[in-house]
Amino acid sequence: MKQEKLISIRQLCDHYQIEMSFFEALQEEGLLRMTYASNNYFLEQDAMHRAEKIIRIHKELNINVEGIDVVFNLLQKVDNLQQEMLQMQNKLNLYEGESFFS
Repeated sequence: MKQEKLISIRQLCDHYQIEMSFFEALQEEGLLRMTYASNNYFLEQDAMHRAEKIIRIHKELNINVEGIDVVFNLLQKVDNLQQEMLQMQNKLNLYEGESFFS
């Protein structure tokens, strides 16, 4: 893991004005995975979009870590249902395109 692809949790705390305990709670819930190196915790750059989404939900909607976990689980279920619906629509289009009287 390269150092330039890691973002310091301390910097995130300062930038977003959030306590370190918030990020620790996110890690305990499995919502974010932090890396420990050089006496500091880091977040991989690839996880920044998710972290920012979590921070917005927390700050703008005043939702705690447990609530954020529920929101992300529901969003995942919605995504799964949308994919399933798309697959069913594709199958239906395939069957509607076939002629059973040929």
